[in-house]
Amino acid sequence: MNSPVISYGRDVCADLADASAHEWLVTNGIGGYASGTIDGSATRRYHGWLVAALTPPVGRMLFVSKLDERVEYRGVSWALATNRWASGSIDPVGYLNIERFSLEDGAAVWNFALGDALIERRIAMEPGENVSAVRYGVLRADGPVRFIIKALVDYRDVHATSHAGGRELRVELVESAVRVSPKTVGATPLWLEADRGDVRPENAWYRDYDLPAERARGLDDREDHLLAATFSANLSGGEALTVRLSAAASPSFDEPAAVFERAAEQREVLAAWERAAGAAAQSAPLAIRRLVLAADAFVVKRSVAGLPDGRSIVAGYHWFADWGRDAMIALPGLTLTTGRFDVARDVLRTFDRFVDRGMLPNDFPERGGEPEYNDVDGALWFVEAVRAYLEASGDRSALAEFWTTLVAIVDAYEHGTRFGIGVDAADGLLRAGVPGVQVTWMDAKAGEDVITPRIGKPVEINALWYNALRAVAELAPRAGADPAPYAAAAERVRASFARFDEPASGGLFDVIDGPNGDDASIRPNQIFAVSLHYSPLSPQRMRAVVEVCARELLTSHGLRTLSPRDPRYVGRYAGSPAARDRAYHQGTVWPWLAGPFALAHARALGDPKAALEFLEPLLAHVIERGVGTLPELADGDPPFAFGGAVAQAWSVAEVVRAWHLLTH
Repeated sequence: MNSPVISYGRDVCADLADASAHEWLVTNGIGGYASGTIDGSATRRYHGWLVAALTPPVGRMLFVSKLDERVEYRGVSWALATNRWASGSIDPVGYLNIERFSLEDGAAVWNFALGDALIERRIAMEPGENVSAVRYGVLRADGPVRFIIKALVDYRDVHATSHAGGRELRVELVESAVRVSPKTVGATPLWLEADRGDVRPENAWYRDYDLPAERARGLDDREDHLLAATFSANLSGGEALTVRLSAAASPSFDEPAAVFERAAEQREVLAAWERAAGAAAQSAPLAIRRLVLAADAFVVKRSVAGLPDGRSIVAGYHWFADWGRDAMIALPGLTLTTGRFDVARDVLRTFDRFVDRGMLPNDFPERGGEPEYNDVDGALWFVEAVRAYLEASGDRSALAEFWTTLVAIVDAYEHGTRFGIGVDAADGLLRAGVPGVQVTWMDAKAGEDVITPRIGKPVEINALWYNALRAVAELAPRAGADPAPYAAAAERVRASFARFDEPASGGLFDVIDGPNGDDASIRPNQIFAVSLHYSPLSPQRMRAVVEVCARELLTSHGLRTLSPRDPRYVGRYAGSPAARDRAYHQGTVWPWLAGPFALAHARALGDPKAALEFLEPLLAHVIERGVGTLPELADGDPPFAFGGAVAQAWSVAEVVRAWHLLTH
């Protein structure tokens, strides 16, 4: 089966506002990526044609912002590039020449119509390498076509912006390639090379590019780029030119043909999913097929001691690294429902090595250093991920590998670990949290102000605790252990869960036994008490929870993080970093929650077909505007505009997982 293609014509490509709202992404499997807008202009500091992960999957540097291209044909000069300037002007306007954009076979592809000539630009990344390749092909022309291509370089941290005068870069010609490097000893050089034509090294700053998406985020919205090289070549119909952008110790002058031959690889990914999906795959919508391919973008290499080929899951693009909680939530949807059990086991093995005092790392710093252990739920999601892996894969040997860690997590949580995490002897429920630290997934912090501290006994943490105890009790006999202690603890949690019943809304308290008593805020965390594999609720209570979430929180794009009737509700995720942090979990919609809601709805009401309908708006976005993936979040107020990271692992994972379970 051919890889499913997403394609946009002139109605999108020639409309600057529309084209710049469509962001494409291709990745290299080690944390690096190439990304931009369909029109070709950079609207974010994170847009670039070569973002390399120097210490995979982190240590990300934006080496090449883009290539600015001009084509001469029949005595006319045509622009392929589009640039935004601080003055407000758009120059050149190459987007007007885009006939079609598509995402296919792991590459971003443009067709430019230049009179009677048709030119293709194709951008892809070499798997496992910090290399991007840009191929220009003359699909149709009645005469010679001359290409003039300028390489614009940043060589900076992916989270920063470039400004002329901030540092000095050395540009030099080495054989037929241009090497760009700072004067820092041992720094990774950038190599720019082409497989034909001429190259001329340059060293001139182009100033005052405009970054409107950064302005909307209250951040630096100006950037300068260094013109480092100019390539030129004459091509005839049927010929092609490849420009290679490489962050490597030395150049490779061979054309990276394999970069553009990803169709077979993508067919293998789809074939694994088809085997796992069975008959349901035959009627799967295009959006699901695209999300199956999108899932692969988040799986990255992370070498650890004793596991040089370890793997992890990046939480999102463009700015997230691999976070323990996000990885475990996303793992079932990204790997198990797609039939990639070997990948799932590798990820679990990687994180298994980092469990410390019963906790999973919340995140790994971008610039290296020790992982941070400051979440209560990551380890509980690890237990669920192991349970799901064992059930889906039938891998009997894996239990022996992970059993010691599962027991260590439960023991640490029972007896107490960091940040006040431990079982309350009075009711068997799990408490967590200390002032000044955010330990649940609602983790926004503005300066020293924790927006949703949730200290006490959060509802989803105790749903996860019950789920973990039941899972370990079920697995214990297979591991040669006594299940009774875990089963007894689970039964006590189930009995005590009635303490979460909130009579005013009919749902569940968000937190009980907090510093200020019980918190009746209507938030989506209660949905996990219904959607997790093991639920502590009766069928009647399940239905009540689903009804509350449907009434107060449900939108077309997921669940709000707070009821609009709450005076703290913020309906727009916008403005400065502080403003966005205060909205992050105070009304902002999270698409990943659409998956648990749909599953909870089907479980409580017994109608999987009806529950599938809640996924349809997100599936439509994948094709219409998402360029094959799903974003991090959306506004709480209509029209529920999307925002945050353009590609989020758990958004993709939970929609794919929910679709899979609801169609089986």
